[in-house]
Amino acid sequence: MIKIKRVYEKPEDEDGIRILVDRLWPRGLTKEKASIDFWLKDIAPSTELRKWFNHDPEKWNEFQKRYLAELNENKKPVAVLKEQLTKGDVTLIFGAKDEGHNEALVLKELFSR
Repeated sequence: MIKIKRVYEKPEDEDGIRILVDRLWPRGLTKEKASIDFWLKDIAPSTELRKWFNHDPEKWNEFQKRYLAELNENKKPVAVLKEQLTKGDVTLIFGAKDEGHNEALVLKELFSR
């Protein structure tokens, strides 16, 4: 099972393996407070794509297409995430304020197929 959660939300036992999927570490959080099992920053959108998207909902559909294309070329971190999913529940952790338009949603949809 894959869940998604904002990094600023309180960690819970039901989260399972907590994987940060952002390229940048969230501001104002220590590693202990974030309670991240591991940081898979290489699965995050490229810096160029992240800056282009800038969490603009109008660009959401195009962002998803471009991000999926990047993931198709970026096989190693995708394989790492697939492996983690075989171990039990996984919560994809993200830092974006916009809970309806972020890379964790794209990853959840991709791996829930």
